[in-house]
Amino acid sequence: MQKVVTMKIELPRIPDIELVALEGLDRLSRHMGISEEKVGEARLIVTEAIINGLEHGGDVSPKVDVEFTMTKKELTIFVRDYGKGFEPSTVERPDINKKFGTGHKRGWGLQIMKSMSDDFRIDSNHGGTRITIKKLLS
Repeated sequence: MQKVVTMKIELPRIPDIELVALEGLDRLSRHMGISEEKVGEARLIVTEAIINGLEHGGDVSPKVDVEFTMTKKELTIFVRDYGKGFEPSTVERPDINKKFGTGHKRGWGLQIMKSMSDDFRIDSNHGGTRITIKKLLS
């Protein structure tokens, strides 16, 4: 039988709160015997997802829910905010050439998360956004 560990946490909008989730992710991975190298990309993905959720989550419920489910082979990450939502297909893919000299260096989060994930889904509506990410660990 495959060992599965799960951690759920609700993070309020306060500075550097994503570090709490990263500490939890690190502890889960050590418990499961997963190398830091394998979890390194997941740390960046989690950071981007939480920061985006807190930034775009709105003021009605300024928090994000985070859940990690880990086996020795796979990490599943859920991050949910409670903002107004958005249409993922309308998000323009960032172009490095358009960013130079403009002072606008934002807009890379979704692209980074997609490129580092083995599976990436966004479900978004007027009640918020849920990002589901799978990262293979073996």
